This record gives sequence, C-alpha cells and structure tokens, in this order.
Amino acid sequence: MQTQAMFYSIEEQSKITGVSDEQLHLHYACLQAAYFYRQNQRVFIYTQGQESAHNIDEMLWAFDPTSFVPHNLIGEGPKQGAAVEISWQAPTNRRAVLINLTSDVPNFANQFSHLIDFVPADEMLKEQARNRFRTCRQWNFNVAHQVASAPQPIDTTS
Repeated sequence: MQTQAMFYSIEEQSKITGVSDEQLHLHYACLQAAYFYRQNQRVFIYTQGQESAHNIDEMLWAFDPTSFVPHNLIGEGPKQGAAVEISWQAPTNRRAVLINLTSDVPNFANQFSHLIDFVPADEMLKEQARNRFRTCRQWNFNVAHQVASAPQPIDTTS
C-alpha cells in the first residue's frame, strides 16, 4: 500500500481572517477529519503536544452544529476509539487517515493510506513543511499539493 500524502497550503489566510496559524491549522484539521469521517474512514490526528490535542478536541466539539464528528483523545472513549482519535503519542489502533499537525513526518506515517499535512504562511514553518514534503517523497509516498479553500468563519470566542 502506497501512502497518499496531500499538503494543503494555507497561504495568507491568517491575515485575511485575523486568526493565528495554529487556529487555522486546527480548523483545517477539523474540516479534513469531518470529511474523512463522512467517507467512513477512521482518522488519527497527531499533534505536537498534549495542549494542542486538547485544543483540537475542544474545537471538534463545537465545530459543526449540524453534524457531530465522533472523536476522543487517545485512551478515552470506546476500546477501539471513536471514528476520530486525537493524540500527541503514536496510535494504538489501525486507522486509514493521518492528519499531521507536527513539525516532522512521524515514523509511523507509512501505516496509513492517507496523510494530510498543512503548509502555513509563516516562512520558518513553511520550510518545515517543505522538509516534510521531501521526507514523504523519499519514503515513496504519492505526494500532492493544493491550496486550501477559503475557511468558513472561525469562532475565536471559545
């Protein structure tokens, strides 16, 4: 199985929308998690740390009022985990989709059929994304890139 890696550029949207790169990353991660959940795919969201994992967990609770996305932090919820599992540690269950919110490609990425990653506007973070892109190519992933569509309004009050 060859992993399909998709990198989404987030361009200058943080300046347009007035939200931070991290909030945009979390928003797009939620969009992707919801999309793959609706495609009956199990998703693993890999975060840089425990705080980021809790932040995306909270964002998913309020993300789409018309369509709940079942999710949990790793170790919580049902034994096999919810459809979307969030962690800063390696996954313990088999899943199809990895949404990477870290600065590197995790060494377990090849266990997934799909890898979703983001290219932020910030130059230092963009260089890290380029390194992840190169790593995916070196690991013989089928790598593609596209510009992320304009985000829906993000509620920054929560």
